[in-house]
Amino acid sequence: MAVPVVDLPDPPGADVRENPTVAVVGLGYVGSCLAAALADRGLDVVGIDTDPELVGELRSGRCRFREHELEEVLSRVTAAGRLRVTGEHPAVSEADVVVVAVGTPIRDDGSMADGQLRAACLALSGHLRPGQLVLLKSTLAAGTTRDLVVPLLERGGLTAGTDFLLACTPERLAEGTALAELRTLPIVVGGIDARSTRAAAEFWRRALGVRVIEHDSPEAAEITKLASNWWIDLNIALANELAMFCALYGVDVLDVIEAANSLPKGSGNVNILLPSAGVGGSCLTKDPWMVWRSARGRGVELRTPRAGREVNEAMPGHTAQLIIDELVARGKDPARAKIAVLGLAFKNDTGDLRATPARGVIEALAKAGAEVRAHDPLVDPDQAEELLGVRPVESLHEAVRDADCLAVLALHRQFEDLDLAGLPVADSCLILDGRAYYPKETIARLRRLGHAYRGIGR
Repeated sequence: MAVPVVDLPDPPGADVRENPTVAVVGLGYVGSCLAAALADRGLDVVGIDTDPELVGELRSGRCRFREHELEEVLSRVTAAGRLRVTGEHPAVSEADVVVVAVGTPIRDDGSMADGQLRAACLALSGHLRPGQLVLLKSTLAAGTTRDLVVPLLERGGLTAGTDFLLACTPERLAEGTALAELRTLPIVVGGIDARSTRAAAEFWRRALGVRVIEHDSPEAAEITKLASNWWIDLNIALANELAMFCALYGVDVLDVIEAANSLPKGSGNVNILLPSAGVGGSCLTKDPWMVWRSARGRGVELRTPRAGREVNEAMPGHTAQLIIDELVARGKDPARAKIAVLGLAFKNDTGDLRATPARGVIEALAKAGAEVRAHDPLVDPDQAEELLGVRPVESLHEAVRDADCLAVLALHRQFEDLDLAGLPVADSCLILDGRAYYPKETIARLRRLGHAYRGIGR
């Protein structure tokens, strides 16, 4: 059942209707989640994408993205007629609000690859009409809204801030909890003028019923998104190097982190995140580089974005070396070893393989001569084989049979209650904990069974 749209009084200067129609341009992961959430709140939504195969899937209520509740919601709102999907950009002229959610990856030099954004803005420029509100949901390098988007949209003859309103409202979603976060997370808004900011803020308050944080410029909104991921990536880098440091002294890094995080600091506590086999996904791996490149383009050399990235990009190789060293210490030849990898996605409970650390781990192990098998029920097998060079084995037991090492790189819910003692692994198997964070009781039980355990800093 759709949740009623929140009814709040109109702020001065806002031009948002009580129940606006919405066009979402770009139906990738973020766009699909957003279109589904808005339609589920009772709004009429048209989704636009240039991929005909994706359009066909969404029209039938199916979804290629593995996200909790997403396919169910898409199917419901499509059947109810609140979401329709098309490949034609002229459909934006029917909408009161246009949300741009196209991909913004980075180039090899760390700069934002703006091809999709340029194409979307040029396509929109000929179909915008006076009075519309355009919102940018994509992650953008600082200055992109004003320096790139405004000139492109104005090619159609309308003026931003006068004929149509424009604001940056970057997405801040985490995979696996995206729909829940769309209903709860504050949204950051920065318009090209005060009227655009007010209209954008009022739209999100009404459409999703969430708190809105208003900035006085699109640059502030752009940088807020980048700052969040810059901090997360750098914090994880600290945790990873802390793990290496703890390992030098035989100390469990999780004990250290728990104790360190008890110290009050600022408005909360010290908050060191957890180490792992590496950082992946589409945001944390690109946003710090985007910050670094943007600053460099203006003559400032920032050190921390690059430092965090370099530490985290090295973690898959470090993880593979932990496996190799432990096998050698136990009298096993890595070149003859059988290694089973559980979890190929970049994080727990997702099937997303973008920038997954598993790739670097598998490549390093294969280079050492090991036989690598893998199992992950959430990933697409064809995509995994193409990206990783290893096709996932459908059966868990077949994947781990006679394995000299069981490397848990993503602890999906399906693996949480795994009976490690009952798996048909080789005697004296090494359990590599890349992201499971097994408690000490489990580690002690594994060792009593004759297996070895090694974690990141444990």
